[in-house]
Amino acid sequence: MREVYLDYSATTPVKKEVLDEMIPYFSEHYGNPSSLYNIAGDSKAAVGKARSQVAELINADEKEIFFTSCGTEADNWAFFGVADALRAKGNHVITSIIEHHAIIHTGNYMQKHDMDVTFLPVDKEGMVDPDDLEAAITDKTVLVSVMYVNNEVGTVQDIKKLAEIAHRHGVLFHTDAVQALGNVDCDVKKLGVDLMSMSAHKIYGPKGTGALYIKKGTRISNYLHGGAQESKRRAGTENVAGIVGFGKAAELADKNFDEHVKHVSELRDYFIKRVTSEIDNTYVNGSMTHRHPGNANITFEYIEGEAILLLLNQKGVYVSTGSACSSASLVPSHVLAALGIPVEMIHGTIRFTFGDFTTKEDIDYTLDVLKEVVAKLRSISSVDEKKGW
Repeated sequence: MREVYLDYSATTPVKKEVLDEMIPYFSEHYGNPSSLYNIAGDSKAAVGKARSQVAELINADEKEIFFTSCGTEADNWAFFGVADALRAKGNHVITSIIEHHAIIHTGNYMQKHDMDVTFLPVDKEGMVDPDDLEAAITDKTVLVSVMYVNNEVGTVQDIKKLAEIAHRHGVLFHTDAVQALGNVDCDVKKLGVDLMSMSAHKIYGPKGTGALYIKKGTRISNYLHGGAQESKRRAGTENVAGIVGFGKAAELADKNFDEHVKHVSELRDYFIKRVTSEIDNTYVNGSMTHRHPGNANITFEYIEGEAILLLLNQKGVYVSTGSACSSASLVPSHVLAALGIPVEMIHGTIRFTFGDFTTKEDIDYTLDVLKEVVAKLRSISSVDEKKGW
């Protein structure tokens, strides 16, 4: 049986070049980079090199890159750090209704602790209306946070325009770029953002390593307290091997950017064209003009997405019904609901995401299996296709 992995938005496999770079820092170069003796120097230098590699990918200064344990920590640091540093100015933050749960749940928590949080709506393609942002800003607003690329439907926001609006009102702008990194241009100078969250495991690096870009001069309090690591901004012993892996993955993402985007976008378009033409009652969710190059979020009417997923799994095809962070939940996707998709159709939705190791043969095999699975499930469905749900 062929195995086809089509869940690259959940995580990516670590590339061999990345793993090779990491291995020596588990044993051969084991020194703590915060120590003063000679063997610590190799680790310290490796962390510095990785910082430069990540900075190069997003056109930042290496002193503006701060390593974290993951993208979630970076998101939390941006929210809590800015809110604490600017609490004398105000207690209002703005985000969107389709953010990753690392932002949504943080916002919900802050609402219970004397913070005013506005969740902006989106249109049917998942786009934030700049006029809505403009109208939501008050003299108490200290931060706007809108994700660059949505993790479920792949919609790409106009971050530059949204950041300009925030700055016009003297408000800091943060973007969660975990899904964007390596897939769209993340040049922080072009985007004009003050803070950007990133994660290694979305760009063929290791899990458990992330970073927060903090523009020089940005007022933000520390989130973790303890030692003097990360220029006294983020305490905790550095995950040297993970950081080294992040650096190498960033270098490869920068070097291979055009090739990667061309490869996955061609597969995505080929897949979407065949699915929508060969399987009746299928719908693509999210924007087609402003979209992650490797994302195909598709609704199959009259059947359950979980059933599709499980039957595809039996055939060696691995996909998702949404974010990996909430895939065990039966609660309908908050992202698809925000796009105005009916609950019954949300439950029939599958996210297919493609990556560097996906081949056209993988797509053809998946399509053959998918047509069989959908036909089988619809044949036993209690739903009358002519009458609907």
